[in-house]
This record gives sequence, structure tokens and C-alpha cells, in this order.
Amino acid sequence: MDFVTLLGVLSGFALVIAAIFMGGSPSNFIDVPSIMIVGGGTLSALFVNFPYEEVAHSLKSAVMMFTSRKVNMGDVVETMVRIADLSRRNGIIALENVQTSNAVLRKACQLIADNAAPDIIKDVLRIEIMAMKRRHNISITIFNKLGGYAPAFGMIGTLIGLVQMLTNLDDPKMIGPAMAVAILTTFYGAMLSYLVFFPIAGKMRARSMQDELVLFVIFEGARCILDNNNPRLVYEKLSSFIPPKERRNGRG
Repeated sequence: MDFVTLLGVLSGFALVIAAIFMGGSPSNFIDVPSIMIVGGGTLSALFVNFPYEEVAHSLKSAVMMFTSRKVNMGDVVETMVRIADLSRRNGIIALENVQTSNAVLRKACQLIADNAAPDIIKDVLRIEIMAMKRRHNISITIFNKLGGYAPAFGMIGTLIGLVQMLTNLDDPKMIGPAMAVAILTTFYGAMLSYLVFFPIAGKMRARSMQDELVLFVIFEGARCILDNNNPRLVYEKLSSFIPPKERRNGRG
């Protein structure tokens, strides 16, 4: 689990809630109409703009962002070196039996074991990278849109509250609830946007770049195995993707 991401979101909300408790009654910051306007309006606009399948995939990606751990590039390189060693010792046909949870790596091993032409392997892996980037870009776009929708509906709620307040100036009892709707919708929209949606979009962008780099390492590793499956040479080439101080023997 990515505890840093989870800690960031929880600490942000905790600090805001603590400030609310220190400043007075927390019940003053709870307003059902405001929640309906911001939450319902944001979700409605999202489903108008994007197909359900893309929204569901994006939400799943956001959950996985909290539950999955950061990929260690050194481990990816070592995996490719072990595959190169297996290919050198037992022949490329042995790559059919490689067990891995990475679907792209499994496909690359199968193509090498089938003695596919280098150009075919290159094209297949390039398509995988392009498809992954497209999926990730959709998720990033969706959360960026959410970050824009939430404050917008917060402003709509503010306008509704102001209209209600101005039409009931002769009734002091109505001014307070109207002002609550006017102010709290903006507050809710800003909270969701800058503590949830935009940070998640940013983390997705960082993860997408990391996943793209992993696929590129697999691509380069497969090409090395096809050209010359010497494990030492494979490591020497792929070690450029590892931070210098984490390389074997501390070489940089």
C-alpha cells in the first residue's frame, strides 16, 4: 500500500477538520443542500462528459493508486537479467515457462520464445505502451475535470444561496441558512478540488510516467535478449534506468 499518498490525503483533511473544531461548532460546516449541489452536480457533469466505462476504470485506478506499491526499477532490471540468463542457459524456448504478473513482460517472453521477428516484437511492445498511455491519460483527464467541476458547482451553490438571501431580506431567519448554502458550497468545492481531485490526478500522472518507464525497460531488455542474450551486457545497458547509487557495486 502507498502509505505516503494515503497519509497526504488524510493529513490534509485532518488539519482542516482540526481548524474547524478549534474555531467553533463543527455542525456549522455541515449543510445538506450544499453537499447535494456540489456532489450531485459534479457527478452529473462527469457522467455527461465521459462514458460510464471510462469513469469506472478511472475510479478503479484511483483505488489501486492507494493499494499498490511503487515499482522498484532495480527489480525490473534484475528480472530482465534473469530472463536473459534463462534464455542463454536453456534456449529461448524456455521463456515460455516464465511466470510473471506483468502481462506485457509475459507477452514479450512468449514472442521471444516463438522466435518472432524483432520488428514484430518492437511493434507489439510499442502498441502496448501507446495503449497504456491512452488509458492513463483518460483517467488523468477525468480527475482534472472533477477538479474543475467541483469549484464550479460550488460557485453555482453560492449564487443560489445569494439569490435566496436577497429574496428573503425581510425575514431574518432565512438569511442564515441562505448564507450557509452560499458559503459552504464554495468551501466544499474547493476542498474536493484541491485536497482530492487535483492531487490524485497529479499522482496518476507520476505513476503513468513510471509505468511507461517500466514498459520501456521491458522493451529494451527484450531487444537486448534478441541481439545478444549475455546477462552482463543486458544489465550494463539497462542499469542506466537505475539511480547510480543503487547499481551493482555502486557503479554510477
